[in-house]
Amino acid sequence: MHRLAHPGADATEGPTAVPNGLAELEDEAPELSEFERRQAVVSAEQHGQRLDKVLVSLAGEFSRSHLQSLIEQGLVELDGRQATTASRKVLAGQRVVVELRPTPQSQAFRPESIALSVVFEDEHLMVVDKPAGLVVHPAAGNWSGTLLNGLLAHHAGAAALPRAGIVHRLDKDTSGLMVVGKTLEAVTALVRAIAAREVHREYLALAHGEVLQPERLAVIDAPIGRDPQTRVRMAVVPGGKTARTDVEVLARGQGCTALRCRLHTGRTHQIRVHLASRGFPLVADVLYGGRAALDLERQALHAARLGLTHPVSGQPLSFEAPLPGDLAQAWQRVTEPPM
Repeated sequence: MHRLAHPGADATEGPTAVPNGLAELEDEAPELSEFERRQAVVSAEQHGQRLDKVLVSLAGEFSRSHLQSLIEQGLVELDGRQATTASRKVLAGQRVVVELRPTPQSQAFRPESIALSVVFEDEHLMVVDKPAGLVVHPAAGNWSGTLLNGLLAHHAGAAALPRAGIVHRLDKDTSGLMVVGKTLEAVTALVRAIAAREVHREYLALAHGEVLQPERLAVIDAPIGRDPQTRVRMAVVPGGKTARTDVEVLARGQGCTALRCRLHTGRTHQIRVHLASRGFPLVADVLYGGRAALDLERQALHAARLGLTHPVSGQPLSFEAPLPGDLAQAWQRVTEPPM
């Protein structure tokens, strides 16, 4: 468990001066808590200041936004009463107590027991079939419950590897195959193979619209970068990174098209961006213009095939993952003619 160092004050010498006039107090009794509690008395100089500003002077190693979140969680007291408003004005002589909890970021890289669908594993690498809804790497809004947390629990060596051995990613709502390194040698070789475009990845996708001119999508070679209008999106933009997707039309029906997509590069949201740029956004991909259809609530994209050369033995490896239930049912509706 992440613990915070207590600055400590000598009770025999009375309160110890801390920055901005706060006087730090000794705990009157030990608290049965695994987290540190800091206490202080508001000085005359701080009379009328916001509570969150006072906390910054008491626990300056934390950001003001994190301290505000501690207030919202009810972890701050003024004169023994819970204070939940960061903008509250404090009074000289009031006693402030805060229970310091670590930031979510500091707890992100910890083992968690997460069921992993392992397709292949040896001492060097593993291939997993990631379900839709599982985040690959901790980030804002998802500091736990990720594939990385599961890998840290799965094998001890993951803790010594960059990103626990993750060498490429799938979006949260994209399902399918991922390769993960289990040793530094394997991670290094896999990263190089991906950069050299020696790892082959095929996806199955359902797009809105019935593609009547497959040649429009056969090869999409268009640079991708951050959308200048909406920062959470990517877009085809001049000066973006080179990106190429080969697209094969497999079937049409229900106002949608079933596609096989082969990646030559691995840009963020590449297939989603490329198809949307041609007017065929993925089913249920709201971020790029799709909408819920075919009883799907998540983007209709699945990493179905993965091919690579084993980074140590040199053996060619090839894997396939069947469509998960929700996508399989939608796929059937598009690809099979009605009875």
